Amino acid sequence: MSIYRERRLLIPFRSALLPQIFTDTLVVGTGVAGLRCAIEAARHGDVIVLAKESVDLSNTSWAQGGIAAAIAREDSSESHVRDTLDAGGGLCDPVAVRVLAEEGPAEVSRLLDWGMRIDRAPDGTPALGLEGGHHRARIVHADGDATGHELARVLVERARATPGLRLFDRCFAIDLLRAGDGDPRIAGALTWHPRHGLQIVWARAVVLASGGAGQAYRETTNPKVATGDGIAMAWRAGAELADLEFMQFHPTALYVAGAGRLLVSEAVRGEGAHLVDRDGRRFMEGVHPMCELAPRDVVSRAITDHLARIGGSHVFLDCRHFPAGRFVGRFPGLARMLAGFDIDPSRHLVPVVPAAHYAIGGVRSDLDGRSSIPGLYACGEVASNGVHGANRLASNSLLEGLVFGRRVAEAVARDAHPDVRPRAVTSEVATGRHGELDLADIRSSLRSAMWRNVGIARDGERLEDVLGMFGFWGRYGMDEVFDDPSGWEVQNLLTVGFLMTRAALARRETRGTHVRTDAPASDPAQAVRMGWSIDRDGPRAVDPAVAASSAGAGR
Repeated sequence: MSIYRERRLLIPFRSALLPQIFTDTLVVGTGVAGLRCAIEAARHGDVIVLAKESVDLSNTSWAQGGIAAAIAREDSSESHVRDTLDAGGGLCDPVAVRVLAEEGPAEVSRLLDWGMRIDRAPDGTPALGLEGGHHRARIVHADGDATGHELARVLVERARATPGLRLFDRCFAIDLLRAGDGDPRIAGALTWHPRHGLQIVWARAVVLASGGAGQAYRETTNPKVATGDGIAMAWRAGAELADLEFMQFHPTALYVAGAGRLLVSEAVRGEGAHLVDRDGRRFMEGVHPMCELAPRDVVSRAITDHLARIGGSHVFLDCRHFPAGRFVGRFPGLARMLAGFDIDPSRHLVPVVPAAHYAIGGVRSDLDGRSSIPGLYACGEVASNGVHGANRLASNSLLEGLVFGRRVAEAVARDAHPDVRPRAVTSEVATGRHGELDLADIRSSLRSAMWRNVGIARDGERLEDVLGMFGFWGRYGMDEVFDDPSGWEVQNLLTVGFLMTRAALARRETRGTHVRTDAPASDPAQAVRMGWSIDRDGPRAVDPAVAASSAGAGR
């Protein structure tokens, strides 16, 4: 297992032979958190933003549901706080949740000022949707079910028009680099571009906003780019991680044999769709007072339990009772997607199954995004700041990216890191002597093992078995040097999958997003977030209040 702790850099290189670029702030990722951070950071200096693929490809652009914010007159930040805490399984940091709820409405207002087009009621006020776990309709949406696409459009356009901000597309961040000469600060990143090859970007501060790790699972709603690169880079650099055992599974991904698991928005249930089994029976009644609108962990678990009892691969969403034209009018994108599979929700049941959706854990950070290493910050899905606890409340993620992306940029400016000077970096990476590796096979095997054993229902013995698999895969996949993103992604997935499994084994209870079948109850003694650091072989319990203050040591 030591290969996952000792591999500091993925490839050998000599900085003197590489192009070197300088900026004030380097942001890795072009989702909502990265772009919001970059736009704000550009007020204080030059910014470079790295997009792993095209600038507009991220989990943000795929988001259907919307942005949760207490902007209605009858709503309040207090109500939003209560709903978030209720969903979080006892592990939310209340201070972080209050920051999210209280600062969120101003971020939504700013988006409207920047030209974001949202759906509105006949009187011109925002048309607010209802989603699982919310006791108020507070979800701002655009074009019915294309909120992420519209949000990404606004932020990309704003970023392109911002002086001092440069967007580098198809630029893969491989590893984080330190300032050197006894200075522990993170001061840049080794990157790769298909046309320019390897290059180093030096910066006074580096912000990870690289998204989650949904591709660690066979069944996922995430795009192909979600391979946990930021989490793995931070781990190799020595940053503390937290909450890695909590992967949120969305209850309703479209189930069509042989097709990818496309998201069916929670807003569909908010509009009144019912979950039914193959006999047409609503099985959420009696499971939770909110029935289909219970928090995501409750609904996903109920689907899994029901399928275990009755057999089968999926359940169904029943929208046939919607008024004529309601589904198409409210969810035009979903209607087009379903039509591609010859599914008409006004006449047919929609087959759905839970799928990995959102990585709650990541780089442990304080309320301003500071990690445990000076100069390194994190925001969005790659970060773990205590907002989501053990289970994310629906549509809080886009709001989190906006609020904490801005806060990170403000913190970077306040922390005033010194200028970075180029330094000589030489990386010598020993490699094994193995035959040619089938990366596609490793990736497929890893994702299948994670889905079967580190999914919604988990068992200690099976988790131990999966760790054994990671030991085997690591001796081959991690003990190699690759020269393109396909290999680096597999190594990052191996690292993140290993860490997720270790964290899942350490939490010997049922809480939030998952069930431990060998520990079916929640244990009050484990009502604490767990941190992981590279110099330890096991978990370290981290009280949220302590985490919020100690992470600030990274200034």
